[in-house]
Amino acid sequence: MQKIKRLFLNEKFILMIIFINAIVIFLQGFDFSLLLKNSFDHFDNIITLVFVIEMIIKLKQFGTKSFFRSNWNKFDFTLVLLAMPSLLIWMTGTTFVDLDFLLILRVTRAFKFFRFLRFFPQIDELISGVKRAIKASLVLFLGLFIFIFITSIVSTFLFKDFSAEYFGDPMKSFYSVFKVFTVEGWYEIPDQLSETVSKDSPKLAVFITIFFSFILLVGGIFGLSIVNSIFVDTMVSDNNDELEAKVESLERKIDLLLEQKDK
Repeated sequence: MQKIKRLFLNEKFILMIIFINAIVIFLQGFDFSLLLKNSFDHFDNIITLVFVIEMIIKLKQFGTKSFFRSNWNKFDFTLVLLAMPSLLIWMTGTTFVDLDFLLILRVTRAFKFFRFLRFFPQIDELISGVKRAIKASLVLFLGLFIFIFITSIVSTFLFKDFSAEYFGDPMKSFYSVFKVFTVEGWYEIPDQLSETVSKDSPKLAVFITIFFSFILLVGGIFGLSIVNSIFVDTMVSDNNDELEAKVESLERKIDLLLEQKDK
């Protein structure tokens, strides 16, 4: 019993199980024979059962309060919990939910692979850096959202009669402006719109070109570039702080050596 307990508390063993589970989930996406599909399904549920046993052992070993004090344990517990309905259906042999929901359950089982994230080197430092970067960029993100929001409303009133597909309502317009805003394929929507109106109103076609060029320049180039620079700078700020602290420490040592030399 103690050997089994130590095995489930061994992070390398859990990492191996997660890796095997990822391969099984990957193979489940292919069209194999029904027998092989069922075998993969059974094996996946057995692995889920292994994770449940792991959670139970860890809860008993560390206690509920101590276990949930770790954010990674909370994360692991949530992912295993998402896979539980599918496991219960497999264990009981009943289908008490409709087919659509069963498909959702099959997707949630894939989330177990996200447990692999906790084994990434320096993942905690990376997550801390992302949190700092998001906080530092929050105001700019909000500003860019407001810019897209206002531009999408204006675009709806200007272009909905010419291109209902992209600007028929504020939601469609918001998504279309966002696609222009992200630079990738930004010219496709304006070009299609310009081609539609160019025969009846050449001046409006020119206005469309200027209008969307302005959106791209302000948001897609300047806006995103500023956000990106702040985001990256904030993420690596820990490294900068550490280097600055080392430089200050060296300067103090040099000053002490110079003082001793003068004496």
